[in-house]
Amino acid sequence: MNLKRLAVLAAVAGTSVLSISTAQAADVMVDGKGEIPYVIDGRKVVARSGTGLCWRTGYWSPAAASTAMAGEFPVGCACDGDIVPKDKCEAPKPMAAPAPAPAPAPAPAPAPAPAPVAKPVSLGATAHFDFDKSVLKPEGKAALDNDVVAKMGSLSSVKSVTVSGHSDRIGNAQYNQKLSEKRAEVVKSYLIGQGVDANLIETFGYGKTQPVPSVSCGKMSRAKLIECLAPNRRTVVEVKGMSK
Repeated sequence: MNLKRLAVLAAVAGTSVLSISTAQAADVMVDGKGEIPYVIDGRKVVARSGTGLCWRTGYWSPAAASTAMAGEFPVGCACDGDIVPKDKCEAPKPMAAPAPAPAPAPAPAPAPAPAPVAKPVSLGATAHFDFDKSVLKPEGKAALDNDVVAKMGSLSSVKSVTVSGHSDRIGNAQYNQKLSEKRAEVVKSYLIGQGVDANLIETFGYGKTQPVPSVSCGKMSRAKLIECLAPNRRTVVEVKGMSK
């Protein structure tokens, strides 16, 4: 900006021209709309004094300095910053982004199914014998197969297999004791042959000491008595284990 132009601007403003310094303040370009309270050149740049002060026109007022715009701020922000309210000379602070909605709480995990609990299990079968015999009959084998051997496969473990031999009351105690032991051993051998662990089997002979409570045979012929006492001529198998 030369002295001749400054002189012209000063005449319009009715003010005197001050000396020009070599260091000029940054240009302030007004929008050119409405009443401009400062002297501007053909570029719409506000004229400044040598000390960097903006040349005011006769229309200058604090309100005009606060309303005429130079870009996004009033022109007075650059020229009369001590007069124009500071809030008009500051860019609006960006609104804080709303806090994200909290993530929904995860659905509770379903409770695990209770682990199966093993329970004690007892299996049993009874094999009957003919009078004065220790030979396992077909119906006795079927009872052992169906009620003991087959069902043992459903157990998680087997603790013991007890085989108890019995006789009827006919004959002396010593003879019946040995007969009951033979019957128990016959059943043990059969179970081992069907795959039962021999180490689990324990045998007992009770002779005629444990008759079936429901069997009551009074005075009768020998043949009738043998027939009546048939339930006592037996071997009882009991298996104790745990369910799966």
